[in-house]
Amino acid sequence: MRIIRTIAELRSELDARRAEGAIRHGFVPTMGALHEGHLSLVRAARAESDVVVLSIFVNPTQFTEAADLDGYPRQEAADAALAEAAGVDLIFAPEAAELYPAGFATTVHLAGPLTETLEGAKRGAAHFDGVATVVAKLLLAVRPEAAYFGQKDAQQLLVVRRMVTDLGIPTRIVACPTSRDADGLARSSRNVRLSAAEREQALAIPRALDAVTEAVARGETRVSALARAADAILDAAGIRPEYLAFVTPDHLAPVGEVTGPVLCAIAARVGAVRLIDNTELVPASPRTADTKE
Repeated sequence: MRIIRTIAELRSELDARRAEGAIRHGFVPTMGALHEGHLSLVRAARAESDVVVLSIFVNPTQFTEAADLDGYPRQEAADAALAEAAGVDLIFAPEAAELYPAGFATTVHLAGPLTETLEGAKRGAAHFDGVATVVAKLLLAVRPEAAYFGQKDAQQLLVVRRMVTDLGIPTRIVACPTSRDADGLARSSRNVRLSAAEREQALAIPRALDAVTEAVARGETRVSALARAADAILDAAGIRPEYLAFVTPDHLAPVGEVTGPVLCAIAARVGAVRLIDNTELVPASPRTADTKE
């Protein structure tokens, strides 16, 4: 496995591998601090690719809080060992000046609810501008056949898919299931900043999602009732969510009833750590609902 710092060297290496017949290139973009969630993406890429590239870049343009950027864990040596063991062929770990050189003046901006609601409303439009711009830069550098993203960041996934479609970037965007620890908490590099007590408190988030899922399976379709069930669990744990949203999974439009697939998304702070999670709800068939009751 090689660690590469520049776009020119990366392209040269990948061109050489293509010339040798390694045509299918899979790409896993990360900000480092690798955990099992990232490694599950690597395994998905490894299963479909001749060459797997993983990027490690803490992108400053998508952070709206300086403290969050400064506190983001950085551990390249440990990340490299995990990546190599998981089957990564190349790590692209550029400095900020490599992606944003002097005079850089271009931003990829997506208008509309995909970037203005949920995370966009809470973190500001600049957050997804930063995401879209850096992902576009990375995809153009790697030129992969497929890129792999986790469903935990559902809104980011939609933004990336829209951006790739609108700009005609020839990369297939692959969504992989949310990776969870044994206790149900969605894996995140930020989880290491939770104390033992805060982690126990944070488990109310997946419990709330499970409660909503179970209610829908029993036949409940009213979003008002589902929101009350989730809020009760979060409130009992002392969590006041930044948002608890029920939206269409493709356009993030608010819904009042679960009559088709619906994304239930939660964002909340536990201590100083901001966590997000989601699940997709599918209404129960009449027969299934009757059986549950």
